[in-house]
Amino acid sequence: MTTEHEQLVADIQRLKAAKNAVILAHNYERPEIQDICDYLGDSLGLSRQAAATDADVIVFCGVHFMAETASIISPDKTVLIPDLNAGCSLAESITLEQLQTWKAEHPGATVVAYVNTSAAIKAECDYCVTSSNAVQVIEAIPEDEEILFLPDRFLGTYVEMMTGRKLHIWPGSCHVHEKIGDMNLAAKQREYPNAEILIHPECGCSTACMMNSAMSFDCKDAHIHSTSGMLTHAHESEAKEFVVATETGILHRMKKENPGKTFHPASEHSVCEYMKLTTLAKLRDALAYDRYEVKVDAALADAARRPIDRMLAIG
Repeated sequence: MTTEHEQLVADIQRLKAAKNAVILAHNYERPEIQDICDYLGDSLGLSRQAAATDADVIVFCGVHFMAETASIISPDKTVLIPDLNAGCSLAESITLEQLQTWKAEHPGATVVAYVNTSAAIKAECDYCVTSSNAVQVIEAIPEDEEILFLPDRFLGTYVEMMTGRKLHIWPGSCHVHEKIGDMNLAAKQREYPNAEILIHPECGCSTACMMNSAMSFDCKDAHIHSTSGMLTHAHESEAKEFVVATETGILHRMKKENPGKTFHPASEHSVCEYMKLTTLAKLRDALAYDRYEVKVDAALADAARRPIDRMLAIG
């Protein structure tokens, strides 16, 4: 007898083929969504896939700004998101009016936006970055330029420490990663003494760990990486055990790709409720009924594409 799960998977595969669709999913999505997608990755990798695909339809299993980015990059494609409520607390931490006011206070400054922002915010910026290439992008900007970095304060502080550049940093944050910043990772390291600790730069603990290391505090065996960097490190490291300080969804992929290794979440509560809104049933319905299309206005998309293209070109 065919189970409901098996029927949903079969329906999705049939509809995907019939509509020449591609399914892109972020590393934080539910395990069953990760398992059925055509490409699983971080924001930078997903953006590159959206730009490269020859599919007619892109179904984006992630959050709204990611689907917007895909629409900007591939305006001739139909971009669908299975749940319109899949938002992002970080993207919502700065409004267009706030950015315009901030820019007016710093005339002539170069504006660098984390990709976790709306299309309207991107259109006001000079560069986009992801956690994978933020350091490279800042290093590519002439040293005499004043830089406004938004919206994540933890990633901005991390980039400052890595590059030695002074940035004006917007005080936004991801609600999931911000909570990880309240943790005592030294205690977690004592709980798992043989584990390496992998930390996302959006976590407050990432910058704290770097400062503690500089002061000879016990932050050994801690490594700060983007989600893609974490995956690479876990695969290449000789360590057999890891504590992972980011959204827990990535552990599913880590365990699949490294069957001989053990992964512990820094916190079981580090779950993004927006990333978990997409289900197999919603994915099936998105394909069956072209639900829900994300389309960025052409003029806004043109303005927002320039910083995205710069991001894709640099890192």
